[in-house]
Amino acid sequence: MSNSQQSQPLEGLLIEPRKIITDARGSVIHMLKASNSKRPIAEIYFSSVLPGVDKGWKRHKIIWQRFTVPIGEIEFRFLDERPNSATTGQSYSLRVSRDNHVLITVPPLIWYSFRCVSVTEALIVNATDFEHDPSESESRPMV
Repeated sequence: MSNSQQSQPLEGLLIEPRKIITDARGSVIHMLKASNSKRPIAEIYFSSVLPGVDKGWKRHKIIWQRFTVPIGEIEFRFLDERPNSATTGQSYSLRVSRDNHVLITVPPLIWYSFRCVSVTEALIVNATDFEHDPSESESRPMV
């Protein structure tokens, strides 16, 4: 996957800042509000990733995903091989953590992988618009 890296997200990939409200008792870490979501939420799950571990490459055929990282730091990598996309053949990466707290919306057919770059276990939250179905996704080895 030696494609050109770009500084802007791929077509349809949304990166939206989210608030963290902290006081002496702890924090509230925002992710989604129904009033700001254009897609339904069918399932929410958590993926833990150990330091130095890569997961991916994977893509979904119809599912839209929304990722955030409330604990640790994750480097996400995305690759666009959609034939009719303005960013076909391009890749994009970013690091997400409490210091760079964002919501990533990933449309169908964009390849993604992620790696824990923190010294402790990281946690990814994923909210999807369809329930998990193993036949709906594809994966391939890391390169």
